[in-house]
Amino acid sequence: MSDQSFSGDIDPEVAELMGIDEEDTEEAPDFADLFGEPKAEKPSSSVEDLDLNKQSFPKIEKFFKDEPNPIFSSTDYYKQALSGEGEPAKRVHSLLAKFLNVQDPKERSLYRNKLISAYWNLAASIAAKIHTKLPEPKRYMLRFGYLLPTAVSKEQRDMLARVIDENHTGEPIHYVDEWLYKVAMGRIGQSAQDEVKIAQKDRGDRIMVQAEKARGNRDVQIGQLKSKLSELEALESQLQSKASSLSSHQTMEEYYGLKSPYTPEQRSALSEINQMVKRLFTIDKELSSLFRQLEEADQLLEKLENKADDLGASQQVDAKTIEQEFNSVRQMAKMSVGRQGNHIPFLMKQYFRALDFELGTRENVIKQLSDIERIDPGVFLRSFKQQTNRIVPHIILVPCYGDRGICWEPFEKYNRATSRGRVAIPMYPKNLRSAIIMAIADLRWQVAKEKAQHYWMEEGLTGNYYMWFESQKLRGDVKEYFIQDYVLWITKESEGTQKLDREVRGIFWRYMPFPQELKDTLRNRGFVYNDLYKKDKNRAMSDGY
Repeated sequence: MSDQSFSGDIDPEVAELMGIDEEDTEEAPDFADLFGEPKAEKPSSSVEDLDLNKQSFPKIEKFFKDEPNPIFSSTDYYKQALSGEGEPAKRVHSLLAKFLNVQDPKERSLYRNKLISAYWNLAASIAAKIHTKLPEPKRYMLRFGYLLPTAVSKEQRDMLARVIDENHTGEPIHYVDEWLYKVAMGRIGQSAQDEVKIAQKDRGDRIMVQAEKARGNRDVQIGQLKSKLSELEALESQLQSKASSLSSHQTMEEYYGLKSPYTPEQRSALSEINQMVKRLFTIDKELSSLFRQLEEADQLLEKLENKADDLGASQQVDAKTIEQEFNSVRQMAKMSVGRQGNHIPFLMKQYFRALDFELGTRENVIKQLSDIERIDPGVFLRSFKQQTNRIVPHIILVPCYGDRGICWEPFEKYNRATSRGRVAIPMYPKNLRSAIIMAIADLRWQVAKEKAQHYWMEEGLTGNYYMWFESQKLRGDVKEYFIQDYVLWITKESEGTQKLDREVRGIFWRYMPFPQELKDTLRNRGFVYNDLYKKDKNRAMSDGY
């Protein structure tokens, strides 16, 4: 459509919606005077540490701030968000006015599509400067898709203004601006891309890959050491208790008040102490060996990191990397929304509800993840070299109207041992809990598939489910069927409501078991659960479980 159909003057009602005075229409915002970029912060060389001792999510005590941030209602918000962004901002400003002003449905659809593309270009322009100290409006535009204050209701504005900014939880849950900043600073590696083979990369990249593998091996050694030390401490405590019981002797009055010899229980304790001492010697040898391996792993990692530094590869993040990461986030939003969904990437009042518990904030997401983990306690557990660790993936909160979360990658390509995967969750779904469960289902499937590798259609969770899928002569994406069944597993079957196929229920019961206390409850809720419970007992007795 020709731009001649739009005179450049904004309808008074549209101007009011955009928070622009009629007399200032030509000047607000004034894109001729572009702000200079603030000085960039110095990149950090620290990489985010993984705490393998965490066993659960923290309990969220406070979900929103008491006082709203006034910037969300500022009359200058829109101008500050767009100022300094040059041509991309001009285009968004122009197309937004046309989109809000046009009446013809076909023209509106045309402007809508152009506006979506223009907005993403504007967001990319802001994202490219993420390493600088961005003004709040630009940061909140990336974080919430909050572009025009008057495009949302006062109730919605107040809700967003009370979202807690800082991550007080220590969990890897990131808003988009936080995520991009950490990638830009080198604290988190870039998300997986369609990339050339390592052999075609330069030497610095190859060294960084080797360093990442070495870091994963070092983390495994630390995890094994912590496990052995915990066993040592528990055994020492038991030994102290047993030894203490030996010093207690009854007085035998009939034999001049002499102390009695050991009782049968104390003699049994002596035998147990003897076994404990042998085990302590074994653990001590294992610890000595593990510490030597850790020292070697540390030395190798230091050597590789020094090599990377010499080649100028370590912690080096260029503009192209940030651009690629932003494109990954954009793709996450697209996948979350789906082909038939609402792809408008900024907030408008008619597209999301002002219900604080349905908003995909960090605190709300942690609460839902905690509830899911209580039902599926093995969801974040990963085994490597006989060591099982709880590893929560990086979760990126994407400002979009998607109804499903997605797993971008189950873990990093070159560190399967301890690296976090990447999961995206939409901030404005119709049902937040359902969106999160679908994301976790996707993660479950991909981790199990990667673990089985070439045998994913034959072994384990994916293999058994795939064979059932084939036996039913079903068509479509097997993973999509699995995700829908997992939603039923968490929401219905965990409450004793039978919704799954009998064989699928058996597969899930075996490979994604409920906690024992829930199993104990379900066995009394029907024959099918009691039968599965008995099969558990039989497998345990035959050591086949």
